[in-house]
Amino acid sequence: MPRGTRHEHTGVLLGGGFYPVLRVQDGGEWRLDMSQRYRHLMGQQVRVVGKREDFDLLAVEEIGPA
Repeated sequence: MPRGTRHEHTGVLLGGGFYPVLRVQDGGEWRLDMSQRYRHLMGQQVRVVGKREDFDLLAVEEIGPA
């Protein structure tokens, strides 16, 4: 998957290091680069739309409850 490709994923939003993490059902994880407020969604199932910036980093365009 090349950089700049658009992705839509659903999973659980987790805290962690510098970036919040989206853990998807198959066990994969995406780090999320976003400026939106998201703390109220921590631990919940969310839908994320964004563009791939790095190996496991998505620049989030939309996030909300799944």
